[in-house]
Amino acid sequence: MRGENQPVYMIGVAAQLCGVHPQTLRQYERLGLVIPARVGAKNRLYSEIDIKRVRRIQHLTQDMGVNLAGVELILRLLDDMEDIRSDMERQIADYVQEAEERIKHLLGNSSIPLRKDESLLPVPNIRIRKASDL
Repeated sequence: MRGENQPVYMIGVAAQLCGVHPQTLRQYERLGLVIPARVGAKNRLYSEIDIKRVRRIQHLTQDMGVNLAGVELILRLLDDMEDIRSDMERQIADYVQEAEERIKHLLGNSSIPLRKDESLLPVPNIRIRKASDL
């Protein structure tokens, strides 16, 4: 089973899937808005993530009237937000793990009974929404 990040679509197929001309995809690549994988010196391969990104660009330019400079800024900010979200989720998971280890250590010599089927630190399941969910 292939992942969303696996490059599989040639430029013509990617253009059809996005409803754009292949030259538009080349322009987006020149501007750094989309970076397809390269096979050899000439062939570009697009992944599902690339296709979604091009569709987002089309939405911003056609439906919302944003120019390509604005699209570049918006996409950079969304990418930064996604990086921050991922980092925050990792930090929360690390905190929970460290706190549980400390609690186990503190209670290790205690006669207090502990449940093995529950977390020692009752932290709500925090789910930070991705930018695409907003």
